[in-house]
Amino acid sequence: MTSTTTTPAPRTQHELAHDIRAARRSRARSHALRTTVLVLLVGGLWLASLVFGEVTYSLGDIARVIAGQTVPGASFSVGELRLPRATVAVAVGLAFGIAGTTFQTMLRNQLASPDIIGISSAASAAGVTGIVAFHWSQTAVSALSLAASLVVAAVIYLLSLKSGFSGTRLILIGIGISAILNSWVTYQLSRAAAWDLGTATRWITGSLNTMSWERGAPLLLTVALCVPLMTIGRHQLAVLRLGDALATGLGLRLGVVRVALIAGAVTLIAVGTATAGPVAFVAFMSGPIATRLYPGGLTSPLPAGLIGAVLVLASDLAGQFALGTRYPVGVITGALGAPFLIYLLTRARR
Repeated sequence: MTSTTTTPAPRTQHELAHDIRAARRSRARSHALRTTVLVLLVGGLWLASLVFGEVTYSLGDIARVIAGQTVPGASFSVGELRLPRATVAVAVGLAFGIAGTTFQTMLRNQLASPDIIGISSAASAAGVTGIVAFHWSQTAVSALSLAASLVVAAVIYLLSLKSGFSGTRLILIGIGISAILNSWVTYQLSRAAAWDLGTATRWITGSLNTMSWERGAPLLLTVALCVPLMTIGRHQLAVLRLGDALATGLGLRLGVVRVALIAGAVTLIAVGTATAGPVAFVAFMSGPIATRLYPGGLTSPLPAGLIGAVLVLASDLAGQFALGTRYPVGVITGALGAPFLIYLLTRARR
């Protein structure tokens, strides 16, 4: 007795297209759900930053302060101290997270974050010089940091174009320039006057202490302008991930797109660093963490920005209340980022 096996009929083109569309819809729903959870987490941490402190205020008091009503005690503690600090913390995380994942995606290397390739070092060197050598205001320091970061980014990019663009060459050049700029920062600190040394040291550590609306205004404006533009450019960024040859074949103008993305990312990093200092490893960690949270890969830099906001808010809360003494936010993120860097290096070696 012989048995016959039935060969399934080949699937039609219509059925394959239907399955592809269904898979895309499923992934889109999954990504939207994860992004919603991240937004709620950022909102919860932001609200916790307003409620908790040396004095705990109720949600009703917080709502009245935000609405502009006068609440004894809370109007100053929340309205003048906690609200600008928490809001700028969100902006710092968004700026660093989006800028970091933009560089990592564009260069197809998780080590290619602004912390490592010299962009943050340029902003730090300019900021310390503005504080120590010129005694400039916050606005002037922000402008100098932005100008220095753009110049250094242009130099690194142009040097990496020899015999064709190379992401690896850009990273190595950036590491070398970062070492030079860090030496300059050390020199400036060694000659700083006593009244400038404390400000400069706190600034290069990364701190949200004494944050105010005036100090955070340039960053809030920059985030409001750049984040939507960087999000709109997510499709070009995704194409760059495929490699230069395929991106060119798909009609992408590589030079124009790279310059635009670098300019946007550098602007976010520079103004963020000028506002809160180089909050260590936020730009480096946000992209890889977001990639692991999203199946199928990131389709937008926004989730990495939300991860950055979570890292900054949570680290700031931990630095204030969880360790028995108060630490700047950059100390906490640095303590988190160093093991994460070792993990990524070990994983890449394997």
